[in-house]
Amino acid sequence: MKKKVSIPEAPLGSTGKPIPLVGFGTAQFPFGAATEVVKESVVHAIEVGYRHFDTAAIYQSEQPLGEAIAEALRLGPIKSRNELFITSKLWLGHAHRQLVLPALQTSLKNLGLEYIDLYLIHFPGSLKPGTGFPFNKEDIVPLDYEAVWEAMEECQNLGLTKSIGVSNFACKKLERLLATAKIPPAVNQVNWR
Repeated sequence: MKKKVSIPEAPLGSTGKPIPLVGFGTAQFPFGAATEVVKESVVHAIEVGYRHFDTAAIYQSEQPLGEAIAEALRLGPIKSRNELFITSKLWLGHAHRQLVLPALQTSLKNLGLEYIDLYLIHFPGSLKPGTGFPFNKEDIVPLDYEAVWEAMEECQNLGLTKSIGVSNFACKKLERLLATAKIPPAVNQVNWR
């Protein structure tokens, strides 16, 4: 029998749904190389009590995460998708007003979900539309903070994500975003390594 962990939670903005303070990351490099390992790891993590799963379009782990959620629902360690907290991130090549909503819709399709709990701008930067990873210096373009954040707010208003936030933003970049935001970022996820 697997020992189940108890993970503390904190309130997240006005959503009413708490965010587990420890999440299970699904990035593995090179991206997309070990999808079966990701799926098996997530199923095991759910069995031992993890409920917060972090993915991103660029990690190519959304589909195996979605398959693991479906498997966990079938096997019984969770009874409902609502028991989980799913975070995904907008890649820099989609950090353009007109690409935000389609990028989230693709993530939802990959995950097999109707909504995610938290959608983040992955980095405070932008690349030429459609640029993946790796990228060249010539692919870097300025981020239109206001336009991209408006599109993130639209995603939340449509119910496709319960909360929106940012990742790896320094204080000055957060201040710039907050100057025009109608919905403030619920979190700033920072890479601590």
